[in-house]
Amino acid sequence: MPDTKAIVLLSGGLDSSTALYWALDRKKWDCHCLLFSYGQRHDRELTSAVRLARRRKCPYRVVTMRLPWGGSELLKTKRALPSRSLHTIGNTSIPSTYVPARNTIFLSYALSWADVLQCRNIVMGVNALDYSGYPDCRPAYCRAMQAVARQGTRMGAEQRRPIRLWTPLIRMTKAQIIRLGISLKVPYEDTWSCYAGRRIPCGKCDSCRLREKGFSEIGRADPLIPRSS
Repeated sequence: MPDTKAIVLLSGGLDSSTALYWALDRKKWDCHCLLFSYGQRHDRELTSAVRLARRRKCPYRVVTMRLPWGGSELLKTKRALPSRSLHTIGNTSIPSTYVPARNTIFLSYALSWADVLQCRNIVMGVNALDYSGYPDCRPAYCRAMQAVARQGTRMGAEQRRPIRLWTPLIRMTKAQIIRLGISLKVPYEDTWSCYAGRRIPCGKCDSCRLREKGFSEIGRADPLIPRSS
């Protein structure tokens, strides 16, 4: 009997929300959503993540943690976020908004929960084309974590039922991701991408610029951006 359960790492952003709908609608999986409150300055995204999980009637868990050593502008600080041009994003050194080993920490929790649930699928919305340049969003990293899942869990080592890491968006542009999401009826008006975490998107951080690029390339208006009458 095929395993139909999946754990989805859900931030409430554009990519992870599209990945959730892909898992639900394309794979028809019974999805359990894993959310993280880790001291991010844009914890506004958690509101979106909870709303999306409830909208699709997915069970969800919120893991609360802190990285006491900091190490990222994305954690709650008073310092200004970097503002880079689209030409610069992803083509220079790893930006200061990188949270050290964040996806490794998140995946460790997901693997632990998967071992308990006897769940063979973990879904991440990571992307390596239109992205900020984080090392834990790249294909080589995901392949390495797949090996960890195979060797470091009971399902993989003892039961020989390896947990599979799915990254359906990893080689897609933001425009392609948005087109996929529109076809899946993702409510992008309920998502959140801005690193600043204010009432409306700042339009200047990497995440805002990449989101704007995607909607612009397909000739659509971002439902989060208020339009003047």
